[in-house]
Amino acid sequence: MSALTNYLKTVLSNAVTMYFTAHGFHWNVEGQDFSQYHALFESIYEDVYSSIDPLAEDIRKLGEYAPFTLSKFIDLRTIEAKDVKPEPKAMAKELLRLNDGMLESIAKAQKEATRADEQGIMNFLAERDDMHKKWRWMLSASTK
Repeated sequence: MSALTNYLKTVLSNAVTMYFTAHGFHWNVEGQDFSQYHALFESIYEDVYSSIDPLAEDIRKLGEYAPFTLSKFIDLRTIEAKDVKPEPKAMAKELLRLNDGMLESIAKAQKEATRADEQGIMNFLAERDDMHKKWRWMLSASTK
């Protein structure tokens, strides 16, 4: 197994974790700013979900099998969601923490994709990095 596929499996597992967390927060958020946070969390989970299939396909393009069981995702992830109250700012802070973990795992995969001269994968990871930086900005602004 190559270092790049290992990093991609981590990014994929982290994306699955962030997706389920953002979707769960979307379902359960309560409070005065419910509508805005409900929409923000939906935007996040839809975006993260859209990255899952391309990540798995990049792993397959490199000749490896993509993980698909929840137990394997749990084993491979480097982020873990914490239970928080269904209060908007607490949920946004938790997603911000998870998003920072996503950015760390993406950065590691980017470095390895560059080293392995996998330009297509590097381009995809650069797009994901940019999107997660947008989520960092939006979540940070939402918690003030």
